[in-house]
Amino acid sequence: MGGEPPPNVDPMAEQRQVPLPGLEHLAADAPTEPAPVVGQGDKPGLHVRMFGSSQFFHLWLTQVASSIGDWLGFLAIAALAASISKNNAAASVGLVMSARIVPGFFLGPASGVIADRFDRKRVMVVCDIGRASVLIFLPFVDSIGGLVVASLLIECFTLLWTPAKEASVPHLVPPDHLTTANSLSLVAAYGTMPIAAGLFSLLAGISTQLSEISAFDQLRTNQAGIAFYVDAATFVLSAFMISRLTLPAVARRQSQEGRIDFGQAFHELKEGWKFIFINPVVRAVNVGLATGLIGGAMLVPLGPVFSDEVLGAGAAGFGVLVLALGVGVAVGVVLLSVFQRHIPKPHIFAMSVFGAGVSLLIAASTSALEFACIFVGGLGVCAGSVYVLGFTLLHESVDDELRGRIFSALYTLVRFCVLIAFVIGPFLSGALDNLSTKAFGESQTVSIAGVSIFVPGVRLTLWLAGLIIIGAGILATVSLRAARSVAPTPRTSSALDELLLQEGAELVSGLTGPITEVRRSHAQPAPAEPPGPPDLAVAPDPPAEPDE
Repeated sequence: MGGEPPPNVDPMAEQRQVPLPGLEHLAADAPTEPAPVVGQGDKPGLHVRMFGSSQFFHLWLTQVASSIGDWLGFLAIAALAASISKNNAAASVGLVMSARIVPGFFLGPASGVIADRFDRKRVMVVCDIGRASVLIFLPFVDSIGGLVVASLLIECFTLLWTPAKEASVPHLVPPDHLTTANSLSLVAAYGTMPIAAGLFSLLAGISTQLSEISAFDQLRTNQAGIAFYVDAATFVLSAFMISRLTLPAVARRQSQEGRIDFGQAFHELKEGWKFIFINPVVRAVNVGLATGLIGGAMLVPLGPVFSDEVLGAGAAGFGVLVLALGVGVAVGVVLLSVFQRHIPKPHIFAMSVFGAGVSLLIAASTSALEFACIFVGGLGVCAGSVYVLGFTLLHESVDDELRGRIFSALYTLVRFCVLIAFVIGPFLSGALDNLSTKAFGESQTVSIAGVSIFVPGVRLTLWLAGLIIIGAGILATVSLRAARSVAPTPRTSSALDELLLQEGAELVSGLTGPITEVRRSHAQPAPAEPPGPPDLAVAPDPPAEPDE
């Protein structure tokens, strides 16, 4: 009772009406207060019951086509880079792939401003056409520098496309179907990877047949070339399907008409990043997803080493671990889709982050492949839940005017944390391995309670990664608890600043509270005089009247 929310009431509902400084004049006609969901009037066929609306079903098919194209292009670019520089293929592939990461740190935050300022459907269509145009010319590129430039352009278009798509999802599905929508998006993004890999292998046979036809020689119809053409076709199909979607127009500010105000754009960018630290729900999701990835992503570069040195299973064992991780993610996504209406999303999100850390910690402590697979599968279940619930909480908690910037900021943080894990993970493993050798000898074995434990650097690093994820789960839990105690704030221009001061005051109070209590306990109170009877209380003398 007390302050508890009534049953079946979402405790995060108060966070959905977000105070937006400078946007008060749009409050009356903002497109998502509340947003009409396109497709709610659809005839409830099978695809509508599964996807929430026929409009989202079309967007999902679009994402499937785009994802197949992305993975196909990824494989084709890697193959082309290796063929161009045969003497140092690994370095060439690494250089080209780095061009897919770098733009996110510079263009990522700005892409959210574009998604919030301009018509999102038009942004997605232009980006798909732009990616298709670049891919058409890739078969004729014969240098690593050309591949780097092409990769940069493709990634820039992708960075613009993704926040526009994520910000459009709440317009296409009912609120109670957002969890399923994000689960399906996860399937479309990563479940298409084996499809693209199989298609890429199939294109090798097709290229062999086409090589016998001299008319196709000028079109560069080798395996990578055909892959680029098919990739371009998927993006053209995606642009066509998106152009047929019905999406509400983004409300534009008066100062945006007719010119580009870079000062205003910078203010909007700062506004989005400031909101991440102010809003407890958004802060919790970013901490859980981004910070947790610093630990989780270390499994990628360290997994083969762990499988070889600790499990003794070699490369085949690493393949089994990856399979267990993928199956776990699929199980987590399915479970969420089934029970989405019966679970407290914020609580399950925080517990999933914490559970992912515990699973990795236990998996790194095992020395048998079978047990490692079980707990890596548990890590996958938690990771899938974190991804789906994190995106759902952002869709539910952020107003349309800020949604593009929030998602672009999330993607930027995720890229940064993954890059940190990829770079620091192997380096830290090597450093801890040397430290373990110095501390425990060449055997790297420590005996605790009669039990010998093998502690190479890779195991120590994975333990540290698990602890990082557990810490992220604790921080997310604290932030989500703070969200429940924050009362709805009226729309004023200083609402965000007032909320920041309120949370800052609470933080200072929490830090200084124990000190204050200690001082009070050491203070010697003055002896209190026994109170007299109430009726006998002596009244103070009245003031003297002035002499006349």
